[in-house]
Amino acid sequence: MGQDLTTRVMANFEASINAKKNAATYLPAQAAEAGHTLWQALLGQHKLLICGNGGSAADAQHLAAELVNRFEMERPGLPAIALTTDSSIVTSIANDYRFDEIFSRQVRALGQPGDVLIAITTSGRSDNIALAIRAAHERSMHVLALTGRDGGQVPALMHDEDIELRVDEWSTARIQEVHLLLLHCLCDLIDHQISGQEE
Repeated sequence: MGQDLTTRVMANFEASINAKKNAATYLPAQAAEAGHTLWQALLGQHKLLICGNGGSAADAQHLAAELVNRFEMERPGLPAIALTTDSSIVTSIANDYRFDEIFSRQVRALGQPGDVLIAITTSGRSDNIALAIRAAHERSMHVLALTGRDGGQVPALMHDEDIELRVDEWSTARIQEVHLLLLHCLCDLIDHQISGQEE
């Protein structure tokens, strides 16, 4: 039994490695553009609003923590808010209106022109993400979407100045693993641009 389980773990390692190798052939240039866009927004005293469901909600909180606190270098905290974390806000919106609006109502309340919505969705089929993107556009915000599979309904919602980082995989686990790498890349790019400005 032990050898069978070990083999299964190895298969997961290999699948994750292959998903990242594949993503490395088509995502780096777009990720670099996204990192520059985020830095320009932050440099202009704008903030990042981040949302996602389930594992993507955890990724939203992870990214906000890396930005507000620190990533791998000492720097001032950066304005980033995970829209998934306030249970009173989320449950009141879901209860008084509908679950689909848990992010969009927050975007309308907190978002300002020049801010960036970072929407994380493995399938692209979450209605609350779609409504958040629409709300961001109403507030003259930019959108960075991290998606997977065929992008779902997200590509049709994006404006020319928006960026979609789509992981061309169908396994939710593999998509999330590449999303996490992309989020760390974005943090690294922001830190790199900050250090370049300080030199």
